[in-house]
Amino acid sequence: MILRRLSLVGFKNIASGELRFSEGLNCLVGENGAGKTNVLDAIHYLSMCRSSLGGTDRQAVRHGAEFFVIEGEYTADAGHGLRVSCSFAPSGSSGGGGGGGGKKMKADGKEYERLSEHVGVVPIVMVSPADTFLISDAADERRRWLNAFISQLDRGYLQNLVRYNAVLAERNKLLRDGGSGEILEVFDMQLAEHGDRINARRAEIVGRMVPLVAEYYARLADDREEVSMNYRSEVTGRGMAAVLEAVREKDIAGGFSTGGIHRDDVVMRIGGDPLRRYGSQGQQKSFLVALKLAQFVVVRELTGETPILLLDDLFDKLDSGRVERLIRLVTYGGDVPAAQIFISDCNRERLEGVLRRAGSECSLFEISGGEVL
Repeated sequence: MILRRLSLVGFKNIASGELRFSEGLNCLVGENGAGKTNVLDAIHYLSMCRSSLGGTDRQAVRHGAEFFVIEGEYTADAGHGLRVSCSFAPSGSSGGGGGGGGKKMKADGKEYERLSEHVGVVPIVMVSPADTFLISDAADERRRWLNAFISQLDRGYLQNLVRYNAVLAERNKLLRDGGSGEILEVFDMQLAEHGDRINARRAEIVGRMVPLVAEYYARLADDREEVSMNYRSEVTGRGMAAVLEAVREKDIAGGFSTGGIHRDDVVMRIGGDPLRRYGSQGQQKSFLVALKLAQFVVVRELTGETPILLLDDLFDKLDSGRVERLIRLVTYGGDVPAAQIFISDCNRERLEGVLRRAGSECSLFEISGGEVL
C-alpha cells in the first residue's frame, strides 16, 4: 500500500496542507511541537479510524476550527487506486463533510455504516515513543495492542471480540445484581463460543511472531542477550467453558467475572528475565521495534498487502548505531519486505547523517508551526 497524497484541514495544529509522498522513504523534520507527529497521526486516522495517541476526536480539531477533514489517495499492491477520507465535527455542527456532526469514514466517496468495516483496508504499523506502555503498563494495554493488530488481519476476530465484550458486560451486570441460574449459563455458552475463537487466533498470531521478534532484535541490538515472548492465557489447553465453570461460584460470590480471555497477557523476556524489570531503555526500545517489524511481516503475509510503516521520533531511546541498523533493515534491499516508510525526527542533520551511512535516500519534508515548508 502506497500513500500518494495526504490532505489536511483543521487537524490539530495544521490549518490546511497537502503533502505528496514518494513510494519509499519519507522523512518529516522539525522542532518539537511543529506538527510532525500530527501528520503521522493523520495517516493513522485514515487506517484505524482513531488517533494513535489515545485522544478524543474533539481534541484533534484545531483550536478555533469547527471540524477536521483528512483525505488520502492510495495505490494498493495490486495497482488499483483508493481514496479514503475521515471527517469529524462535534454534534450539532454541519461542517466536515455535511450531514451533521460525528465522525465519518469514506472509501471512494462511499460512507461506511460502521467504522469497524474500514479497519484493515489500509494496513499500517506504527512505532512511537508511546509504545513503552506495552512493556511498562498493565496487561490490558498489551491486549489492546494485540486486538488492534489482529483486527487488521481478520474481520471475524473483531466481530468475535465485540460480541465477547458485550456479553461480558451483561454477565458482569447480572453478577452485580445477584443473578445466576439459566441466564448465567446462557451468557457462559456465548462467552465460551467467542472466547475460544479469540484465544486460538491470538495464540496463532503470537506464535508466528516469536521467531521474527528474536531475529529482528538480534539484528537491531547487536546484543548477545536472547529475547522471547509468549501468549499467556488460562483458556489455552482448557477451553473457555472449563475456565468459566471453575470460577462460577467465585464470580457469583464476588459479583464479577474473574476468568476468561479478558485476562490474557503477552509476556516479554530478555535473558529469561522480565523485560520490564531487567531490560535497559535501549534494550526495551529495540524489543519494541523488533515486535513491530514482526507485526509488519505477519500483516503482509496474511493479507497480501504491504503495510505502511510509521516511525515516529525515531531516535527516542535508540542510539545512532541502532537507528542505522533499523534503516538498513526496512529500506529497499533490507530483510523486511520493501514498504513505504515515514520517519519523523527533530534533528535534520542527525537523520541525514544516519541515512547517508545506511546508503538510503529520502523525500524530506520540513514542518514548522503546522506548515510544510
